[in-house]
Amino acid sequence: MYDVTAMGELLIDFVQNGESPQGNLQFEANPGGAPCNVLAMLARLGYQTAFIGKVGNDFFGKMLGKVIEETGIDASGLVYDEKVNTTLALVHTLADGDRDFSFYRKPGADIMLNKEEVNYDLIKDSRIFHFGSLSLTDQPANYATREAVVCAERAGKLISFDPNLRPPLWDDLEDARYEIWYGIGQCDILKIADNEIQWLTGEKDFDAGVKQILRQSNARMVNVTLGREGSISYYEGKKVFVPAFVNETTVDTTGAGDTFCACVLGYVLKHGLDGLTEENLREMLLFANGAASIVTTRKGAVRSMPGVEEIEEKIGKM
Repeated sequence: MYDVTAMGELLIDFVQNGESPQGNLQFEANPGGAPCNVLAMLARLGYQTAFIGKVGNDFFGKMLGKVIEETGIDASGLVYDEKVNTTLALVHTLADGDRDFSFYRKPGADIMLNKEEVNYDLIKDSRIFHFGSLSLTDQPANYATREAVVCAERAGKLISFDPNLRPPLWDDLEDARYEIWYGIGQCDILKIADNEIQWLTGEKDFDAGVKQILRQSNARMVNVTLGREGSISYYEGKKVFVPAFVNETTVDTTGAGDTFCACVLGYVLKHGLDGLTEENLREMLLFANGAASIVTTRKGAVRSMPGVEEIEEKIGKM
């Protein structure tokens, strides 16, 4: 039995890492992709995880398959495409540690996964199924993702969704809005960023935005990440805010939201999704914020996830 199976993109994040002596930008090839970032953090927390997705049968694809296996993620759901190369992303780091993305994905192997290639047994054998919107941008991955969601629903699994909006990957942002509303409509646990909730709902006030989401979905827990400000959890009429752990040494925010998401899922795996108190939610957010803070001090995500002791040490210093 797996704790979490995730489906979606697995790619190389070429993260900006200084300049050469000639003044040329240098990039470090980091394994990435939001779903696998989530699984990598869960694996560090001791949970059993599995991934479903597609990479190219090329150097980078083989590298990614090896990396996720080394990370402790079951790679039996990973498919290798003989015709399409592994998806690449260039991550330009801004002065405040935030990012600007450029993608090489028209097409990329991750969007070529078809429904016949999905390992549905991994979903049936998991407690939680997690996915994001990037596998909904193009066909055939869109159909495959929807079939996977149906499988999870029929098997009675908890479903987690993270919009993870990347505008350059959508031909039309109205398509993005439609697909993200679809994902929200299927999930029990939603992780959504502050800018995403404002874009999606048109509400500047997070309370109003979450009310709209709850009216249009069956989500039981909505967690809003606020970057350097912290995070908010909305659950059964409760609202809990916990401030962020702000670092002076932030170098790369890639994977911070995925780390946060993984810690939330880990808390749900341990405590369930019924009868959580405000103190439970505060404890959950404190741990998730601490873990996300640590990741921002490192380049990349999959290989940068902290362990429990490091997170607890971080929390203890605040």
